[in-house]
Amino acid sequence: MDRSQSDVLILGGGVIGLSCALYLLKRGASVRVLEQGLPGSGSSHGNCGTITPSHAAPLTMPGMVGVALRSLLRRDAPLYVNPRPDAARARWLLGFVRRCNWRDFERAGEARGAILARSRALLDELVADEGLDCEFETTGELYVYRDARTLRTDRPHVDLLRRLGMEVSELDGDAALALEPALREGVAGALLHPGDARLRPDRYVAELARRVRERGGAIETGARVDEFVFDGARISHVRTTGGVFGGERVVMALGAWSPLVGRLLGIRLPMQPGKGYSLTWERPPVRVPHHSLVLREAAVCVTPWQSGYRLGSTMEFSGFEAGLNDVRIEALRRGAAAYLHEPEGQGEVVPWWGWRPMSVDEVPIIGTSTRWSNLAYATAHGMLGISMSAATGELLADLLTGATPAIDPVPFAAGRFGL
Repeated sequence: MDRSQSDVLILGGGVIGLSCALYLLKRGASVRVLEQGLPGSGSSHGNCGTITPSHAAPLTMPGMVGVALRSLLRRDAPLYVNPRPDAARARWLLGFVRRCNWRDFERAGEARGAILARSRALLDELVADEGLDCEFETTGELYVYRDARTLRTDRPHVDLLRRLGMEVSELDGDAALALEPALREGVAGALLHPGDARLRPDRYVAELARRVRERGGAIETGARVDEFVFDGARISHVRTTGGVFGGERVVMALGAWSPLVGRLLGIRLPMQPGKGYSLTWERPPVRVPHHSLVLREAAVCVTPWQSGYRLGSTMEFSGFEAGLNDVRIEALRRGAAAYLHEPEGQGEVVPWWGWRPMSVDEVPIIGTSTRWSNLAYATAHGMLGISMSAATGELLADLLTGATPAIDPVPFAAGRFGL
């Protein structure tokens, strides 16, 4: 047997690619993962590691266009759109603007809610059955508000979650402070999402990679995709910096890199990289939050683990501009300081940035290609790759092996974009 040939060739060794690999291996397929760096070295590494059915509501909400326009003048805004001319970003933004209406908000929210709820249900079983040592905790998440007006603005999010059957508890300021003593005075209210969870994302991805290898899967590192070789409407082989590989099926799970590699296939994926940042320390000495937190007005996520403490979030649309932006890093620190007694941890801080794969409709692209006969997609998960990973792996494996999917695959299908 040709060792370079597999039943399924997965492009991308982040949390989505590895989840797809693990579920396919469990179905008996032979799998090879191609990763240009090391597994989980992209956005899977430095994100906040929260598992959040509470994030079912998309960004495409009426009023978001005004928020984006105002951000053009503030480089430290939680949502920042770089005004530099960029044709691809302009097309994406126009498509995003068209979807900022209640009908598309509800449609995207229902799709996101379905895959988030399924993924959350799978994760307990996955961590236990596969023995994943990743600091998984089911402590819930607390959205904290210092301005009652912001809480009222988020009412459509709460209503959507409740229509989807997700539990949300509304707390006044005193109740929030009693529940979470790490918070400073001045809290106007909070939303408790008891179904949310958290894990250490770098460890989770490392554990997924370990189980993929132990189950017989191959992971090729240093294998950047350079060229596709075709046989009619079929991808025959993939040429990379680490060799030439083939698969009966090819899965694009490249996250934010998907549009760039898609050009080699003559496709235009409706995606943009949304840049996020994080800061990681050892745990604070005394007042460590019990819950994962979303500091709502500052748009800062706070995740405490036994092994560390992280501030993260922000959304910056600056194309593929690499590197840290000190203005946005300082905004994370300043935002946390307004809400927490001990906003930063101990020891040396580790800053990080990464690109999130943002689809134009805020719904991931999962399923078979309408253009290439043996290509499938598992990409465009935005800020929710960790949260959606288990259900994405299961759904992709269902679709490629002919099993009946646990969730409706239609909202995620590549065909909605003619891909």
